[in-house]
Amino acid sequence: MALSFLERRSNDSEMTFIDHLEELRGHIIRSVLAILVAAIVIFINIDWVFDNVVMGPVRNNFVSYKYLCGLSHWLHIGDALCMPPIPEGYKLLGNTVSGPFMSAIQIGIIGGFIAAFPFIFWEFWKFVKPALSPKELKYSRNAIAFVSLFFFLGAAFGYFVLGPFTFNFLANFNLGTANMYEYKPALDDYIDNLVNIILGCGIAFELPILSYVLTKIGLVTPSFLTTYRKYAYVVILVVAAIITPSPDWTSQMIVFLPLVFLYELSVIVSKRVYKRDQEEQDNWQ
Repeated sequence: MALSFLERRSNDSEMTFIDHLEELRGHIIRSVLAILVAAIVIFINIDWVFDNVVMGPVRNNFVSYKYLCGLSHWLHIGDALCMPPIPEGYKLLGNTVSGPFMSAIQIGIIGGFIAAFPFIFWEFWKFVKPALSPKELKYSRNAIAFVSLFFFLGAAFGYFVLGPFTFNFLANFNLGTANMYEYKPALDDYIDNLVNIILGCGIAFELPILSYVLTKIGLVTPSFLTTYRKYAYVVILVVAAIITPSPDWTSQMIVFLPLVFLYELSVIVSKRVYKRDQEEQDNWQ
């Protein structure tokens, strides 16, 4: 597969396999440098980032709590989307010597990756572009914009919607009596859960793009997506359960319903792509 791709990429040049690997290494290095630059900027401002961004979903004045509760009243569903206040004095526990420093590095790297995502995909696109035919280039003209858009939409959904529901539920969940159990979440555990939510939603929101690509290369058809829709819903439910650390059904439904919408959007995208390809084949014949 790799060789055939590189052979296609070499149609207009005399580059060898080693030359292609060298070029790929250049794209990877530039992508890593972009992540490092963004990570350094975040690390320099780590105190502000930690207080206002990382800890945002567990602060009672976080913007999502106000607007989600207002949305609940506007939809006339009572306080369904209103969340109880997070207990006062919510603090994270660090039990390792290097814990805060390593967490700061992790925040910088993950934040750097998210900030540099369009550039990273652009570097990937530059490497793949020479192997594409004029027709493929035409249909993938806005690939960078759409891939980045859906990724950021998913990341924003995870941070502003799913994150607050998840951490609010976990912070207010009690086990036994207060004098028998003291809730002190670990710093690294909190960051891991926040990262999983943001990146998990960012990747999950790429479903329509994946549907477009798979339909274009003939691995997926609209009939396949509609035939196996019920099985896809089960898989989406499992994915929602994996993405959401909290076991409450509300958080899982918050993930499940948008993913179902994205799946149905993927079906529509696949139908349009398939129909257009069939029309082009008929005209060619």
